[in-house]
Formats: sequence, structure tokens, C-alpha cells
Amino acid sequence: MPYPADRERDRPWVMRTYAGHSSAAASNALYRRNLAKGQTGLSVAFDLPTQTGYDPDDELAKGEVGKVGVPISHIGDMRQLFDQIPLAGANTSMTINATAMWLLAMYVTVAEEQGADPSTLAGTTQNDIIKEYLSRGTYVFPPGPSLRLITDMVAWTVSNVPKWNPINICSYHLQEVGATPAQEVAYAMCTAIAVLDSVRDSGQVPVEKFGEVVARISFFVNAGVRFIEEMCKMRAFAQLWDEITLERYGVENPKHRRFRYGVQVNSLGLTEAQPENNVQRIVLEMLAVSLSRNARARAIQLPAWNEALGLPRPWDQQWALRMQQVLAYETDLLEYDDIFDGSPVIEAKVNEILAGAREEIDRVQAMGGAVAAVESGYMKSQLVSSLADRRRRVESGEEIVVGVNKFDTTEPSPLQAEGANAIETIDPIVEMHAVEAIQQWRASRDNAAVAAALDSLREAAKTDQNLVEVTLACARAGVTTGEWSQALRETFGEYRAPTGVSGASASGEAGSEIARVRDRVRGTGEEIGERLRMLVGKPGLDGHSNGAEQVAVRARDVGFEVVYQGIRLTPSQIVAAAVQEDVHVVGLSILSGSHLEVVPAVVDGLREAGAGDIPVIVGGIIPPDDALKLRERGVARVFTPKDYELTEIMDEIVTVIREVHSLA
Repeated sequence: MPYPADRERDRPWVMRTYAGHSSAAASNALYRRNLAKGQTGLSVAFDLPTQTGYDPDDELAKGEVGKVGVPISHIGDMRQLFDQIPLAGANTSMTINATAMWLLAMYVTVAEEQGADPSTLAGTTQNDIIKEYLSRGTYVFPPGPSLRLITDMVAWTVSNVPKWNPINICSYHLQEVGATPAQEVAYAMCTAIAVLDSVRDSGQVPVEKFGEVVARISFFVNAGVRFIEEMCKMRAFAQLWDEITLERYGVENPKHRRFRYGVQVNSLGLTEAQPENNVQRIVLEMLAVSLSRNARARAIQLPAWNEALGLPRPWDQQWALRMQQVLAYETDLLEYDDIFDGSPVIEAKVNEILAGAREEIDRVQAMGGAVAAVESGYMKSQLVSSLADRRRRVESGEEIVVGVNKFDTTEPSPLQAEGANAIETIDPIVEMHAVEAIQQWRASRDNAAVAAALDSLREAAKTDQNLVEVTLACARAGVTTGEWSQALRETFGEYRAPTGVSGASASGEAGSEIARVRDRVRGTGEEIGERLRMLVGKPGLDGHSNGAEQVAVRARDVGFEVVYQGIRLTPSQIVAAAVQEDVHVVGLSILSGSHLEVVPAVVDGLREAGAGDIPVIVGGIIPPDDALKLRERGVARVFTPKDYELTEIMDEIVTVIREVHSLA
């Protein structure tokens, strides 16, 4: 029924857009424009070097600076990012994980410089490293030390920045790499259990304050276009969180047990073909996390209609913000109690998701918990298999994607009439300026103070001392992002997570087509005189590996011998592996926008190594003009998200190999 006359409408959720690119100054201007348009929170996108702990002049950062977010290399950049934005009154979400402690330290320092009391700061650091091993790939350190960094942050913020969410357990990217609703719920809860157990067992938080720890744990979820199922998933999430925090941790205060989550709706479901259809997808997905009052999101950020094409422009982000504002302020959504309570259909679906999630949680806990399930490769292989099954359903037409595998005839889109101008592009000079700026910063600071701060960090990392205070000292001294990360790399080591490819299955593929391509692979190998070998490579810092993994799985299924070493490789490492393994084709997957820099480096490297006859193919979010440039630089084929049929792609790769070997 409508809300009583003596009760106001529910307060709208925090409205954000995920934004940041080029430089701190450019991103600051964008943030201030968005806030002036009615955005009520900031969501900071950091570039890949910042996320993975490299400075702009590092070899691995080449081509990645400022592409998918803003580069923040030191406290000076952080000051510029929030210039004229009073942090005491802001609500800032930072999508940062491996280097979360470092970015929080700089944020708190800048807030103090503005005169803010840290105890008043409100916001969130994503800081969920488990899902990085499973999906986004921006991890740096092994699971154990990574969990230690998270534990220290949770313990420190509860005492010093009590309104801050020190971790945003993020199932969003799990869905993007294939998770079913039950898997998304289960693996997120397993991560929460791992973090809460670690904080409890560290002894850094008194038992009587543990409810405050639970109260600051937030979640960040995905919402797909099956919005009834997604809404049921959120109700299941809320119910299971209440159950776990009460029964496992004995948290009696229901306010502490409240399930608090933010959401970005499903970017993976956005299509390059007929991208105007993405508008209605985004709106429907927003309903999934707003219709049910008892499981409504606390913060929502929406992608733009053209994110499958490239980086959105300010106008595109404004459109996404207006969608939220129309729903919150023009409709009657916020005037009613939960409209689904008592529905037997909803209750049955929620119970189905709960049953599947509980079963999977028990399985992971029996293995030793989330960290053990990451190290064994179990969770990763489950997700790779789930995504392979989803791709099978799309390719077979069992799952319809409008404009892609059905209803694909179309009129020219006026939204794309501007061609390359329909997306935001980053001038390559941005990286050059960032490299010059970091060198000037190092030259102008007190390097003795920097060295002392880094020595203190290294020594503390060898003990069980909480690392936040020594990290704050590094920020104040002018340490750079790369230096902070390198100091911890020296102590903790680096890590390469299991790829999940070897344990994945793509069963149920269309038998006749995959058999035909398998015959071509076998026959071509016999003509050449050896089994066909493909190297699948992820150059640069782009850790979104699901596309590469699916290519590797399908290539193996059609008979290729597959070489896949995972993410974060330099072009020279890829070239060396291609030569050493004597492969017949190199396939590169890039989603970060660095394709014009790193792909030619691989092509040139192969030529210099005397292996210029090995063809290079590329897949990723690559605008048509850039695809043409890559072909001119010697790339044999370019595939984009519209090329969704993997078996057809495999067939075309065989054709490329035959062309290179002059086979009829």
C-alpha cells in the first residue's frame, strides 16, 4: 500500500557514474561537472598502472596510462583529483584493490590537508582481492599477504575512519566472467567469511566492536537483464548475509547485520551491434536493484549506452545519470513498501538461489575457504565453465540477444553517425606528460625522507604490525605508487593466479560445426607436418581475461595445442614465448584501449626475432578506425564483440594459417 501520510518518501540511493581518465586535472573537471548535474556520489576509476602498482614510466605501463581511469602516482595527483571538492562532505567510491591501502592513505591525507576530520569521511574502497584472482586480474601479491593488507585496513578504519567501508566485496565481476546467481552469491559470501575470519583472528579488533566491523562490510553487485531473477538474487543475498553474520559471528544488532550494497548494472551484456538497445537494457537492469524495497541498492552507477564501443563521453554519462533521476524523482517507486513480500513465485526463486548458494559455500569451506579455492583453481575453473556454457547458449540461439543473434537487421544508428567521435578518446600525449611529471616529482621531493619511509614500510611488512600508519607516512613523504608497491613486492613476492582453462569444459557445443572445424585443424596440421599451436596472449596490464580464456578453451576444443600463460605480459615476453613454443598463430586479447601501442610492439618483435611469418590476430574493444590501423601494421585479423561465434573465429584462424603457409 502507499506510504502513510505521516511518512515521507524513501530517500533515493546514492547516484554515481564511474569516471576518470587522462589526468587528475581532467578527471577533477569531469567530477565537478557531474556533481553540478545532480550526481550525489563520486566513483573513481583508476588507470591500470595505478591499480596494479606501477608508475607511468614503467615498461608494463606503456600504452595504459590514463586509458581506463585516472593515473594517481603520488599525493600531488590526489590533491589535484579532489581540488575544490570538499572531502568532508563527499561520498567517494574508489574502485581499487591491490593498492587500496595506498590510495586510501593518500585520500585521508588530502582530506586532512583540507581540514577534514578523518572520522567524518564517508566512502568505500573496493579492496576485494579474491575476485581479482578470479576475474579482473589487477592483483599484485599472493593471497595470504593480500588478505593481510585487507585485514589491516578493516581494523584501522573501524577505529580511525568509522564511516568508511574498507572493503566492497565485489561479485559484479564474477557475473561478468560467467557466475550463475547462486555462484555469485556463494563466492561473494565465501570472500566475506575469509575477510571476517581474518579480522577476528588477527586480534586487532576487540570482540565487543566486531559488530562494527560487520556493519562496515559492503557489497558491489551486478544486475543483468533477467531482472526478476536478479531481484530475487538480491533478496537471497540479504537473507543469507543476515543468517551468516548472526549464526557464524554472533552479531545481535540487526542494524549491523543489514546487507548494504551498491551496484553497476551489467556492462558485459551491452552490445556493439545495435548499441541503442543498450539503453533499455540498462533501465531494466536498474529495476532489478530498485524495485524490491527490502533489498534495494544503497548506491547505483549505470554504464553508458556506448561502453561496448569505447570510453563514454560526458554527455553519455549524463544520459545514464538522468535515467536514475527519472526513476527516483518522477515515478512512484519510493512511495511503497516492498511490493514482492508474500509472492509465492518470488519466494520460490529466492529459495532456489539460496539452496544453490549454500551448497556451493559448503563446498568451498570444505576446501579450506575462499583463499584455498583460489589457489587450487577450483573457483576459477567453475567460472570459466559457466561462461563457456553461456556462450554456447548464445551461439546456439537458445539464449536470445536482440540485435546480435536474432533481429539483427538494422537501420544505420544516428547515435553513431559521428564515427570515432561517438566515444571519448585519449590523446597519446597524456602518457608522455605523465612520464615527464613523475620524473619531475621524483627530482623535486625530499628523497632522503622517501627512502626512510620506504625502509619503515619494508621492515613493518616483515612483522605483524598494521601497515596503514607506515603507508600514511609514505604518502606524506611523497612516495610514488610504483615505489610503495615495489617495496611490498620485495617482501611479499608476486603471484600468478590459475587461469582455469585446463579444468574448464565447453560441453554441449554444436556438434557438427565444432567437428567440421576440428577436422580443418587436424587436416591443416597434417599438411604442415605438425599439430597446430596457438599462443593466446594478454599484453600490458589489462586483466579482464575472460575473453582470452574462452578463446583458449574453444581453441583447445577444436584441436589446437594452446599456450596460455595468463595476464600481464610484456610484448617481449609474448614474442619470446611464441618463438620458444614455435607456434603457428598468436592471438592477443585487449580490452583496455592500449591496442595501438602494444599490438604493433608484438608484431615488430616477431619480425626482429626472425618469426615475422607467425600471423598475429587481435580481439577486443577496438573501434573500426583503429582496426584498420592494426591491419596496416601487419595484423592478420581483428575481432570485436560483434564477432560472438567462437567456432567461426577458430575457423577463420585456420584460414589465416593456411594463407601464411600457401595452402589451397
